[in-house]
Amino acid sequence: MDKQSIKASGRAGIPIFIGYFPAAVAFGILAKTCGVSLLDTFLFSAVVFAGASQFIALNLLVTGMGPVGIILTTLLVNFRHFLMSTYLSTRIKEKPGIWYIPMAFGVTDETFSVLSFTREKLTRSFVLAVEFTAYSGWVSGTLAGYLLGGFMPPILTQSMGVALYALLLAILMPEIKSSHRSLFLALASGLLNWLLVDLDVLPRGWSIIVCILIIAGIGAILSLSHPQKEEAHG
Repeated sequence: MDKQSIKASGRAGIPIFIGYFPAAVAFGILAKTCGVSLLDTFLFSAVVFAGASQFIALNLLVTGMGPVGIILTTLLVNFRHFLMSTYLSTRIKEKPGIWYIPMAFGVTDETFSVLSFTREKLTRSFVLAVEFTAYSGWVSGTLAGYLLGGFMPPILTQSMGVALYALLLAILMPEIKSSHRSLFLALASGLLNWLLVDLDVLPRGWSIIVCILIIAGIGAILSLSHPQKEEAHG
């Protein structure tokens, strides 16, 4: 990369690093309080690298859900990344070949937003530099949080559980403000999950999977039925 490309990737990636680090600290602290080892916590972020899905997976792990259910849940939550990666692949000047794999791995909501709003044609080195900056912020924040969790009083470490809800609300609120349909789907999802948990008809942790499938299906049907109305809100 030339100096101009390095500066451009730094300007694009550093704000993501700054945003990821405190959220990752919260995840590291929460993992420590849940009894996850330092190595497993590191691998959680280094191998999964999926933000909100990691908080969800950690919560499901604590509730005793099996690996199949956890993997399926995180797959459904992160399925949007397939679409993001497909779009970004059309914006890259070179034919990256095997480099598609690490570039797809580094796609998150935030890196996708930054890369998709870049006006120029993307280069392989620019994409990888932005994604690595974000990745390093998440992994280093996770380790820092885990180590910090060993020195914090229990009342503070236990309160880190609200970080998941704060992270999800930060993602959800802009969409709710622009679309009444999104508000309806969010409320319907919460109500359905509460009902399934209260009835206790599904194995532990599986209510969230059922909610994802049902609410996503309803959302797709509503979008197909009223496409113009959705555009007016967006």
